[in-house]
Amino acid sequence: MVMANEDWRNDETAALFDAVLVLETREEAAHFFRDLCTRRELEEMSQRWAVVRKLADGHPYREIAAETGVSTATIVRINQWLRHGTGGYQQMLDKLGIGQE
Repeated sequence: MVMANEDWRNDETAALFDAVLVLETREEAAHFFRDLCTRRELEEMSQRWAVVRKLADGHPYREIAAETGVSTATIVRINQWLRHGTGGYQQMLDKLGIGQE
């Protein structure tokens, strides 16, 4: 599903995505993202990805909140993007063989 409002896409986001696409190892990714992001930003992205994986595996919201420290309100929003977003979460889950679907 493609979202109607794609004004966030520009030359700078394209350049960022191009840089991510050439990363070849987990270590390269770790170095790049650590230089690019603050520690808190990395923690938040990691938590969100943990929530996505747990939702895909069918875990209930309260359990996910207890295990990840993410609020149930944020889990609801992440689930909305998982179910009705651009398909990026599901595509990655499928590529990694994660989840029920």
